[in-house]
Amino acid sequence: MSSCLRLQLTLGVLVLALTGVTVRGEVYTALAEMEELLETESVLISNLEGYIRVQEDRLSYLKNKMDEYQREHADAASDITAYVSNPINAYLLTKRLTTDWRQVENLMAHEVGADFVQNLTQYRNVLKFPSDEDLNGAAVALLRLQDTYQLDTSSLARGKLNGIQYSTAMSSDDCFELGRQSYVNRDYYHTVLWMNEAMARMLEEPHNQTQSFTRADVLEYLAFCTYKQGNVESALTMTNELLQLLPDHERANGNKKFYEKEIAQLKEKLKVKGDDGSDATPVSDLPVVKSDPGVFDMTERKAYEMLCRGELKLSPSVLRPLRCRYVSNNVPFLRLAPLKLEEAFLDPYIVIYHDAMFDSEIEVLKRMARPRFRRATVQNAVTGALETANYRISKSAWLKTAEHRVIGTVVQRTADMTGLDMDSAEELQVVNYGIGGHYEPHFDFARREEIRAFEGLNLGNRIATVLFYMSDVEQGGATVFTSLHAVLKPKKGTAAFWMNLHRSGEGDVRTRHAACPVLTGSKWVSNKWIHERGQEFRRPCDLAPDHGDFAI
Repeated sequence: MSSCLRLQLTLGVLVLALTGVTVRGEVYTALAEMEELLETESVLISNLEGYIRVQEDRLSYLKNKMDEYQREHADAASDITAYVSNPINAYLLTKRLTTDWRQVENLMAHEVGADFVQNLTQYRNVLKFPSDEDLNGAAVALLRLQDTYQLDTSSLARGKLNGIQYSTAMSSDDCFELGRQSYVNRDYYHTVLWMNEAMARMLEEPHNQTQSFTRADVLEYLAFCTYKQGNVESALTMTNELLQLLPDHERANGNKKFYEKEIAQLKEKLKVKGDDGSDATPVSDLPVVKSDPGVFDMTERKAYEMLCRGELKLSPSVLRPLRCRYVSNNVPFLRLAPLKLEEAFLDPYIVIYHDAMFDSEIEVLKRMARPRFRRATVQNAVTGALETANYRISKSAWLKTAEHRVIGTVVQRTADMTGLDMDSAEELQVVNYGIGGHYEPHFDFARREEIRAFEGLNLGNRIATVLFYMSDVEQGGATVFTSLHAVLKPKKGTAAFWMNLHRSGEGDVRTRHAACPVLTGSKWVSNKWIHERGQEFRRPCDLAPDHGDFAI
């Protein structure tokens, strides 16, 4: 790490110490905040390095740990943003700063290096540290990516995302911890996957001196989780294997008796009249009813994940009429500098404006949003209260139009693009997605039964959405419309626009959409939600179908 960066970090620590700021929070929910963890790790490495110089002869274990941290940090220092944009790196970074560092602190506390331990205590008051919740959130995010994009466990453990090598491989300890986090969440399916991977990697690391688990530990997790998945015989087999390693294992001996009893009961239930040699199950000569192969029956979640993987595409008949063109929208200024419009769907009418936000504007908005980031919320349909949800992983900040010239320019451009009155629009919301950041299928408008939605605004329902993409995303992060099968891929500087309501005021349920998990990269967006009030002459009410047209 350069001396300049070290100086910046030292000054940052001093400033925080003087102001008495304690920095905590859900860092896994925004990659912008994950970058700060590398600064924390840098300071911790420096402190640990000093401690090892004093204790080098007796603390070879800590020396090995420091070397491990330094190797990983050196890779990250060349491009911090790219490093934390990788979900595997983000998980490993979070793990290093939670479970790994706790082990280090415990060892240091029993030695004579009290000064260095005191340094760590002080750092926790002034630097950003992840919590156990962050570790669990990072693990869940990695598993979400694995499921959504159907990533092979072994390839993922080797640092490959969709066949592309992005990072160093995960160690057996890393895989074991990921399996343990799954177990904590009662996710037995992923526990089995990652405990098996930990076992395989353990065999590949015969000289690993810092391994935190044993083969017996893995077998105990696998046996119980396999039982919870309904395979009692496999659970018994693994328990017997565990008892060969540790014959006096009290819990395993108890589990063995339980599994044997379960298997005996299952065999008893299977005893039917067929035991005399006849077929156990009567054979029916009735015709087998088969579903129509032409009907593709799938849930919205399946459609959502297939759209994210690019497995569902619009048909040629839908794509053929779509056009790109320059538009002025009857705005005098735009006659000189027309907007670039690309049609994404005709009914409902969804368009993408290109060059709708400039790089310089994006940097201003990011700079203003970072200090204000809070965990993104959703509105409770019953109470109207704002609350966090595990199906929306991001952090957001709200920027007022009058705060900065750039915000005013973006809002005016939004008015030009939509032809709608911005007086009834919400403040500009800037969002950065976290590790595997996503937002599951939802409506932007309030449905009829959500009577307390937007309570206090007194602006009516959300008539339209403008979604600005403020970054490119290497893999994942698309906006998908689950019933339309339309996919909008993030492209820096573009803006998507659609109407949420019909002219009758009823919500257009076809606009239900979702944000796919970010596989690799950092996704920044900003939202401008426009409400009904003040749009009476811009987009008059009508009882007839609106054909998805805009206000202008």
